[in-house]
Amino acid sequence: MPTPGKAEFEQVVRAYANDLFRYLYWLCRDRALAEDLVQETFARAWKAWQDPRDEKAVKAWLYAIARNEHARLYEKKRPEVDPDADLDALVAAPRDPGLAVDLRKVFGLLPEAFRDCLLLQVLGGLTSAEIAKAAGTTEEAVNMRLSRARRALRDLLDPPATASRSKATP
Repeated sequence: MPTPGKAEFEQVVRAYANDLFRYLYWLCRDRALAEDLVQETFARAWKAWQDPRDEKAVKAWLYAIARNEHARLYEKKRPEVDPDADLDALVAAPRDPGLAVDLRKVFGLLPEAFRDCLLLQVLGGLTSAEIAKAAGTTEEAVNMRLSRARRALRDLLDPPATASRSKATP
């Protein structure tokens, strides 16, 4: 006799596994680790699976689990990377518009709340409401974070142009 909800859960796995992998790979930049995190995400989701589930809430719920699984990696060990090293390199770089910018480094300069919301929207394809549910906040707060994240990215990627635009606007 099949387990209740097993077929529905298998559909969810097929529907969201690739999206979760892309999101987690962006966070950890390690293919094997991202695959393991996807497996852990679905293992935790299965333990808490209740049938039926609101289809729209499932995606946000899975992303929240995935984000927590990634964060759990760093609970006991601290990364060996000096967080100021990348900032110093970016600040010391000449303001040449032709200079290639490592988007990952720029994303790393954003506050975590802004970065998480933006990644969930861009890589995960979540709506503001879904991000709010996954992050445990309001939709208005998510929209504010997304707006501030985009503004901060513009400032980091093209500071001279942003400064001249703000001077022109009273």
